[in-house]
Amino acid sequence: MASKGWQHPYVNIFKHVRLEDWKKSAKEGDVSTYSNKMLKCSVFQIRGPVPANSYILVPKNSNQSLGLTGRYFYLLFRPTPGKYFVVHLDVCAEEDQVVRISFSNMLKEFKSTSTWLQFPFLCGAAKDSVYESTSKSARHGLVGPAPTSVRWTCLMLDLQYTLSFYLNRCYSHLKSVKLCANMSVKNMFTSDLLLDPGVSFSEAKLKGLASSQGTGPMPRDMSFPVPKGGSWHDLYDYIRFPSEGTKLPFDSIQKDSPKPEAGCVSNQRSPVKEVPSCVSKPVQDRVSLIQQITTPKSFPRNRIPLVTNIPELGVVSTHHKDDWLCHNDDQHLQESACSTSHRLTFRPPCGTDDRGVHVYMQPEHGFCKLGEENEDEVVCTPVPHPVHLLSSKETRQQLLPDPILRLNRIIGFGGATTKCALWTKSGDAVVYPCHAIIVSLKISSRQQRFFIGHTDKISALAFNGNTTLLASAQTGNHSVVRVWNYHKGHCLAMFRIHAHSLSSLSFSYGGGILCGVGKDSHSKTMVVVWNTLNVNKGGEVTILAKAHTDVDIHTMKVAPFDETRMVSCGRDNIRLWRVRNGTLRSCPVNLGEYHSMDFTDVSFEEGNSSNPCLDDQTLFASSRSGYIFEIDYSRVVIRNVRRLLPAQQQHANRREKWTFNTGPGIAINSISVCSSFCATGSEDGFLRLWPLDFSAVFLEAEHEGPVSLVSVSSDSLQVVAGTSTGNLGFLDVSSRGYNTLMRSHTDTVLGFSVDGVRRHLTTASSDGTVRIWNMDSLHQLYDFVSEDSPCSVAFHPSEQIFSCGFSSGIVRIFDISSAKMLAEHRQHRGEVVGLAFSPDGEFMYSADSQGSLALYNASDEDHNVIRVVCNVVARGTERAPDALTVSSDSRCLAFVGPSEFIVTVADSRSLDELLHVDVSILDVDSSRLDSALKVCFSPASTEHLLVATSANKILWVSTKTGRLLRELSKAHKHQCSSLAVSEDSRFLLTAGHNAVKVWDYNMQLDVNSQMFIGHSQPIRQVSFTPDQLGVVSVGDAIFLWDFLAHPVDSLTDSRSPLRLRDYISDPKSVQPDAELSGAQLSSGMPRRPVPLPSSSPPQLKVSALDQVDQEILGSLSICDDTPTIPTVPVPATGSDPSSDSRPAVSFLKVTQLDSSSPMNTAHMDIVALKGKKPVRPDCYRHFIPRFKTSTLDQAAKAPQPGEGCIKLKAVIGYNGNGRGNMVWSPDQGLFAYSCGCVVVVEYLHTGSQRHLQGHSEEISCLAVTNDAQTVASASGGSHGNRSLICIWDVHNGTCRNTISHHRGAVQSLAFSRDDRFLLSAGDFSDPEVALWSSKTFQLLSSVSVSGPIHDAAFSPSAASQLACVGSQGVYFCLIHMHGLDVDLKVQRVRAPAEVGDVELTALCYHMDSFLFTATNRGHVCVWDVNTQHCFMTWEADEGEIGVLLCRGNRLLTGSNTRWLRLWEVEAVQGVKPQEKACNVENSGTTVLLEQEMMLDGTTVSAAFDITVDMGIVGTTAGTLWYINWSDNSSIRLVSGHKTKVIDVVFSSDERHFATCSEDGSVRVWSTPSNELVVQFQVLNQACGCVCWSPSSRKDSAYVAAGYSDGTLRIFQLASSEMEMKLHPHHVAVTAVQYSANGHVILSAGKNGLVAVSSPVNGATIRVIRDHKGAPITTIQCVNEQCKKFGLEGNEVWLAASADRRVSVWAADWLKDTCDLLDWLTFPAPAYVGDDSPPPSLAAFCPADPSLVVYTGYGVERELSFYSLAKKQIIKKIALPHWATCFSLCCKSPLIAVGSKEGVLKLIKSTSGRFQDFMQHSDSLQTCHFSPSGTLLFTVAYNEILLWEVQGF
Repeated sequence: MASKGWQHPYVNIFKHVRLEDWKKSAKEGDVSTYSNKMLKCSVFQIRGPVPANSYILVPKNSNQSLGLTGRYFYLLFRPTPGKYFVVHLDVCAEEDQVVRISFSNMLKEFKSTSTWLQFPFLCGAAKDSVYESTSKSARHGLVGPAPTSVRWTCLMLDLQYTLSFYLNRCYSHLKSVKLCANMSVKNMFTSDLLLDPGVSFSEAKLKGLASSQGTGPMPRDMSFPVPKGGSWHDLYDYIRFPSEGTKLPFDSIQKDSPKPEAGCVSNQRSPVKEVPSCVSKPVQDRVSLIQQITTPKSFPRNRIPLVTNIPELGVVSTHHKDDWLCHNDDQHLQESACSTSHRLTFRPPCGTDDRGVHVYMQPEHGFCKLGEENEDEVVCTPVPHPVHLLSSKETRQQLLPDPILRLNRIIGFGGATTKCALWTKSGDAVVYPCHAIIVSLKISSRQQRFFIGHTDKISALAFNGNTTLLASAQTGNHSVVRVWNYHKGHCLAMFRIHAHSLSSLSFSYGGGILCGVGKDSHSKTMVVVWNTLNVNKGGEVTILAKAHTDVDIHTMKVAPFDETRMVSCGRDNIRLWRVRNGTLRSCPVNLGEYHSMDFTDVSFEEGNSSNPCLDDQTLFASSRSGYIFEIDYSRVVIRNVRRLLPAQQQHANRREKWTFNTGPGIAINSISVCSSFCATGSEDGFLRLWPLDFSAVFLEAEHEGPVSLVSVSSDSLQVVAGTSTGNLGFLDVSSRGYNTLMRSHTDTVLGFSVDGVRRHLTTASSDGTVRIWNMDSLHQLYDFVSEDSPCSVAFHPSEQIFSCGFSSGIVRIFDISSAKMLAEHRQHRGEVVGLAFSPDGEFMYSADSQGSLALYNASDEDHNVIRVVCNVVARGTERAPDALTVSSDSRCLAFVGPSEFIVTVADSRSLDELLHVDVSILDVDSSRLDSALKVCFSPASTEHLLVATSANKILWVSTKTGRLLRELSKAHKHQCSSLAVSEDSRFLLTAGHNAVKVWDYNMQLDVNSQMFIGHSQPIRQVSFTPDQLGVVSVGDAIFLWDFLAHPVDSLTDSRSPLRLRDYISDPKSVQPDAELSGAQLSSGMPRRPVPLPSSSPPQLKVSALDQVDQEILGSLSICDDTPTIPTVPVPATGSDPSSDSRPAVSFLKVTQLDSSSPMNTAHMDIVALKGKKPVRPDCYRHFIPRFKTSTLDQAAKAPQPGEGCIKLKAVIGYNGNGRGNMVWSPDQGLFAYSCGCVVVVEYLHTGSQRHLQGHSEEISCLAVTNDAQTVASASGGSHGNRSLICIWDVHNGTCRNTISHHRGAVQSLAFSRDDRFLLSAGDFSDPEVALWSSKTFQLLSSVSVSGPIHDAAFSPSAASQLACVGSQGVYFCLIHMHGLDVDLKVQRVRAPAEVGDVELTALCYHMDSFLFTATNRGHVCVWDVNTQHCFMTWEADEGEIGVLLCRGNRLLTGSNTRWLRLWEVEAVQGVKPQEKACNVENSGTTVLLEQEMMLDGTTVSAAFDITVDMGIVGTTAGTLWYINWSDNSSIRLVSGHKTKVIDVVFSSDERHFATCSEDGSVRVWSTPSNELVVQFQVLNQACGCVCWSPSSRKDSAYVAAGYSDGTLRIFQLASSEMEMKLHPHHVAVTAVQYSANGHVILSAGKNGLVAVSSPVNGATIRVIRDHKGAPITTIQCVNEQCKKFGLEGNEVWLAASADRRVSVWAADWLKDTCDLLDWLTFPAPAYVGDDSPPPSLAAFCPADPSLVVYTGYGVERELSFYSLAKKQIIKKIALPHWATCFSLCCKSPLIAVGSKEGVLKLIKSTSGRFQDFMQHSDSLQTCHFSPSGTLLFTVAYNEILLWEVQGF
C-alpha cells in the first residue's frame, strides 16, 4: 500500500468494495435490500435463524485484505428486534498476526484468547420506553435478543486501543468484516477521526470542531437524518467503545449511561455485588435492571435469602447461546428452551423490595423458525412485544418454589441406539444415552447425572482420553453435535453437521480432534473431522476436513496414538484414514478372500497410546460371521484371522468347538481390546472374554438379548455390556460377578401405576411387557410377558395386587407377592383404555375402546364382575390409559362418554349415572365443537371435576350441578394428554405432547405455571406419587421427578398451641403401633408442620392419654424446610396431687427434621416400651449376646490374687460376636480386644498378653480414652441384673471402677475427645443413652429413645457434640452444662428418602462439620452437622455396613459381604451443605474407591492409624487382621473359631496343639507363640473329635479327626496335607484316639460302635459292638503291661458311653489281640431335666493307670476312683455341679473339672481341696492338661483359655 492518504478523512467501505456488485464481497443466506423510511435510503437486511448461515463478508476471499488503516471503525446498523446478531472484524497487528474481534448480543460474557476477543453487545432502547428508563438506572442495556423498540445505532470501535489494551499489540489495519444475521445495516466506514454523529456541520463550525483536532461531525452520507426541531440522541443510539471517561476496560459493548444524579451514585453498583460470583455478567445485568425499578426496603429477619441457588448454565454453544429446560407462561421475555432440568429464578438481593419483577432466562435456540413456539423441540423464539415490567408498588406473584420439579432419575437406556455406553477414566461411572438425554450413572451408588440439551434422540457418544470432554450427536435431518465438559455438565459447543443419521463419533485421546460419520442428503456416507482443540477455552469448533464416500462405514475411531489417523469398518471394508493439509484420505486394508464380510467394530489394543511408533500398533476388527481380524497397522496387512465358534454340548457334556471351516460363527456386534484380554459382544447374547490369542473363552456372561456393545474400563477390571433389548450392565473381571445397571422398555411406555406403600412402579409398554420397578433402587423386580399387548395398569391401593388391561380386551389381575395371576376377565371386546381401583380398595373398574364399562369386586380374590354396561364410554383409544377417574371418597366414577362431547359422573358402587355434562356447549363463542379428552377428580374437593378438552382448555366442573366453575385456556400448545391434582388440591399437573406443566390449582397468581421438558416423544401419562413427594411421567422412558413444593402453611409462622381435635377427630382410629412416615401418607390430608410452641415444653404427666397423644403426633410427622420443629407443648399438670411423684429424669428433646414422630419425654418412651415387647432389629451391627442355656454359679469364689493354683497365660481367639470390641492406639502401642468375658491386652512386639478379668458375661464392646490410659468394657448382666461396665487402668491392669445402668446389653461405648465424658448406649431391649463423667463415673444424664441404637460417637472437634444412629435415624446430641447439672439434648433425623426404609448402622465424623452414617443396605450417607441435613449418599456395598472409620479424607467401610473398602472422600468437602443427596451427582462430586480387600467374615471392629495406611480389623470369623493398604496386604494377628470348639489337644512334645470345631475346621497352633500354623477345612461337616499321633517328630506327626459324616481324616503336619481319608462309620464320629504305640486308630460313632483302623492302609481291622446303642463320649489309650491283670497285651484303653458304661480293654495290636479287661456300669435315677443329661466321662489316672476316674449322671454329683486291680471304687470326691468335662494332671494330683455353670474347679485329689475359676462366660465343654502337666486348656463355646499350672 503506497499511500494511506486516500483513506483520509474516512473510507466508505460499502462504496469502496462496490457492495451491490458482489464481486469483491460475498453474501450468504437471506440478504436483501429495502428502502427504509426513517433513514430515507436503501439499507441491507440480513436475516436467518442461525446467524452464521446468513452474512455479508467483505472482502470476498480470505486471502484478500481491505487494508484500511483507520483507527476507528464505524458501523451504522439496527439489530433485528427479538433476534441475535454477530459481527466479526479481522484486524491485523504489526506482526502480521490476525486477531478476530467479535461482538454479539448472544455472548453472555467477555472472552479473550491470543487471537480472538469476544464482547457481549447490550442493545439500547427507544426513548421514553420502559426499556430505556430501566437501562438508564441500571447503567446497562438489555441482555439477549434486541428489544422491540431497538433503535438505529452508530457504533464506534477504537481498534488501536482495543488491540493495545487487551492483547498488548500494535494495530496495523482492518483486514475483513463479516456482518451476520440478524440486522439491518446502512453502511460502515473507517477513519482516524473521532466523529460525533449528533453534531451537524453547522454546529461543528460553531464549536470549532475540525479534523485537524482529530474530531468533527459525521459525514453527510454516513449520517442519520434528523427532523427539524428534533434531537439526534432522541432518535438514535451512539455507542463508543471504550466509553468516554472510563479508565477501566469494559467487558461489554453498550450505550453510554447518562451521568448519575446526586444522591444516586452510591447505589449504582451495589445491586451487582449481591449476585453470587458464579453468575455471569449478562445475568448480573439482568438482575441489576430489575433492581433499579424497585423501591429498596429491608427484609424481615427470618426471611429466606432472596437470591436462590442458581445452577450453572447447562449448554453454551459456539455462538454462546444458553438453553434451559423450563419455560414459563405469562412470560414476555423469552430467549430459548431447555438444557437442564433446573429452573433459573432471580430475586432481588437483600436490601431491595421483594415485589420486583421475576425474569426467566430463556435464550433463543438457533434452529427455531420465526414466530415458532413449539413444545416438540426444546426451542422457542421470543414473543415480539415488550416486556411488561411492574412498578414498585405492584406485586407480581408466581408459582413457588421455582423450580417446583427436579428430574431425579430416569429408567431407560437407548432410544436411537443401544450401541453407546462409555466408561469414565476412573471406572466409577458409565455414560449412556436415554432417548434425548445423556445419563451418567455412578455404579456404586446408582446416582444419575443428566446432560440435557438435545432435541431428538441421541445416536452417538464419545469421550476423549481422560474423559473430560464428552461429545454427543442426535438423529434427525439436521444432526446436531454437542461437546460437553463432563465434570461440570456444561455444553461447551454446539454445531450442526449437514447430514442426517449421524451414527458414529470418536474423540482423539487428547481431545483436539473429533470425527463423525453420517449420511448426506444423497444418502452418501460423509466423514467430518472437527478441530476441538480450543473448545474447553471457549474457542470455536472448526472443520478440519470433510469427505464424501460410497464406502459403507459402520463405525469409525480416531487412533489413540495419532490424532490425525482414523480407522473405519463397514460392509466389505476396513479402511485407514488420515488428515493431512486439510484433506481427508483413506486406504483400504487388503482383505483378500475375506472381502465380502460385514465388519461391525474395530478396536486398538490398549496400552500403546503413549507410544507413537506405528510398528507396534495392532488393530482388531470383528465381523458378523464370527471372524476376528488382527491387523498390522503400519503395514496395512492382516496378521491373523480367527473365527470364533460357539461351544457345542457333546459327549458327556463336554464343550467342544467346531472346526475353522465348519458351522456358523458367532455374530460379533462389538469388540473391545485391552492389554490382557479381548471382550466381544455377540448376537447370541453372550459377553465373552478371550485371551489375545483367542485360544479359549475364560469368562462369559449370557444376556437376555443380543449384546450390541462392549467396552472395557481403563483399568481393565470391568466390562460394560449393552443389549438391543435395553439392558445395561457390567462384568467385574476380578470377582467374576455381573451387575445389572439398567433395564428398560424397548418401546413406548403406555401407562403406569404406583404402589405408594411399597414404592413399586408398574408400567405397560408397546413392547408387550408389563414390568414392576423398585422406585428407590430402579431395579426391575418382575417382568410379565404376554403375546397380547398391554395397554393400561393399575395398582391396588393397599395390597400387592395390580390389574392390567390388554388390547384384546382381556383384564388380568396379578398377585405380586406370589407372582401368579389371580383372575382373568374377558368382558371387553375392544382395547382396554382405562383401569382404576377405588381408593378404599373395594372395587375395580375397566373401560374399553368399544364403550363398555365394567365393575368388579376388588375385595374378592377372583375380582368377580358385578356389572357390565355397554355404550357408556366414548369410543376410541385416544383416552388411554387413564380414561377413568374415581373420587377420593370412593363414591363417584367419572369418564368421557357416551360421546366425546359428554362427561359422565356415575355412582361408583352401581355405575348408575348421576350427572351428564356437555362440554361442547360451555364455550358459546367457539367456532367448533369442543370434545373432552381427560377427566380427573380433585382429591381435596370431590365437587371439582377437571376436564381437558380438544381446544387445549382445562375446565373445572361442579360434580353437583354440572356448572362451569373455572376455565383455563391454552394450557398447552398441543392437546393435554394427561392431568392430575395433588392430594391437597394446591397443584395441577398436566402433560401436553412432550412437556410437563405444574400449575397453581386456584389460578390466582400472576405466573401460574412452570413447564418442564425432557421427553423426546409425547408423554402418555403423568401423575403425582402417592406420597406427594414426586412426579412420574412416561412416554419414551420413565422419568422420576422430585416434587419440591412446600408443605401447606410452611411459610406461615403459627405460634398457637396444637389442638389435636383440629387434626384427628377420632383418636380410636389411630393405630398405636403404626408410625406413619411421609412416604405412607395418602389420605388426602394436607401436609402441615407442627406449630411452633410459645414456650419450652413443661414436664408431662404420664397417663394413658399421653400414649394416645404421642401416637397421634406420630401420625402427623411432617417434613419442613425450617431447621428445627420444637416439641409440641402439652398443658402442665402443675400441683395436681395425682401427678407422678417420681424424681425428675432428663427429658429427650427431639427435633423432628424428617417424617418421624416427635418424642416429648423419656417418660413417654418408658410407657411405650412397657406396652409392647422390643423387637430385635434387622441388622448384624446390633449386638446380640450368644445364646446359652447355662447360668453362672454365683456361689463360686475365686482365689485371692497370687494364690491360685493355675494362672491364665493366654487367650486363644477373638470374640467375633462382639461389636466394636477391639481397640488399638498406634501412638501409645495399646492393643486390646475381648474374648468371652476377658479383655486381652496384647503387646504386638512380644506377643505377650495381659488379661483384664472382672466380667462374668460376654463382653459386647470396648472403648479407649484418647490418651490410651483407660479402657472401658461392657457386658450384659446375669440373673436379671443390669449390665456391667468396667473401667480399667491400662498401666497396672486394675479395675478402677464399675458402673451399671442399662437393663439389657450395652451396644456402644465412646469417650469424648477431651476424655471428660463416657457415653453408653443400651441395646434394643432398653434403647437408652447414658452420659457419664470420666472423672467420677457418675451418671450425668440419660435419655430413652423409641428405637434401637446401633452405634454412637463423639465429635472429634467439639467435646459437647455427639451422635448416635439406629433404627429410627440419626440422633444429633448436644451436651449442655448448667453448673453441675448436665443436659443431653437430642435431635432425631430420619434417614434420607433416597436410601429407602433402612437401619442406620454405623457412624463416624469427618473433619469438623460432616458425619458419615451407614445403612443396612450398603449406603453411606453424608450429613452436615451444622444443618443436620443429609446432602450426599452413595452405595458403598451390596450388604450391610457395620463399621465406618474416617481419618482425614479417607473413609473405611466394612460390611457383612466380607468386603473391606477404602474410599477417598475429599470431594465431600466441595459439596455445598444445602444441597440434597440427589444433587451431588449433578455437582460433579466424586467419591473414589481407592482399595478393597475381602476378609474371612463380616467386619465387626476396626482401628487404624491417622493416615489409614495400616490398622487392625476384626471379623465374625474370630480373626483379627493386620491390614496394610500401602502394599495391600493382610496378616492374621489373632485367630479363633467362629463356632463351638469341640476339642483341643496337645501334641506329645507340646510344641503344637490342635483344635476342632463345629464349622468343620481343624486348626494346628504352635506353642508358645500360640499362632495358627495350618488349618484343615472340610465343608458342610462338623468335626467332633481330634487327636495326635504318639510320635513327637514333626515329619511323622499326624493329626486324626472325626467328622459328622462318619469319616476319619488323617493330616500330616509336615506337608500340611491330608494323608488319608477313612470311612469306618456311617454315623457321626464322637471320639478318636491313636493307640499308645500308634499302630492303630480307635474311633467311636454316635451309635456306640468302636472301629479299629489301620493308619497305614486305612482298613478297618475290627469293630467292637459292646456299647452299641449309646454314643461313645471318651476313648483313651495308655501304655500298661496287662500281665498283672491276667491278660496279654502291652496297653490298655477304655471307652465310656452315654449310658454310663465304661469298658476297659487290654490289647496288643501287633498281635491283633484285644480283650475286655473290665466292664463298669454306674447306676442313676431317671433324668428329668429339659436338656440332655451330663456326659459320662472316664480317664486313666496318670500316676497309676490301674485307676479309672469316672464322673457322670448318677445318684450323686461326684468323681469316682475305680481300681482295676481291686475291682472296686476306692475313693469318691463330691462335686457341687455335674461335670461337663474333666482332666487329670500327670505332674501333680490335680483334677480340672468343668461344669455347665461356667466354673472351672481345680481339685487336689489327695485332700479334696479346690479352687474355683470363673474366667469363662459359658459352660465348659472341654479341658485338657498337657502331657507334661504344666499347661491346661479349657474351652467354653469358642473361648479357648491356656493356663499355666502352678500347683497348690
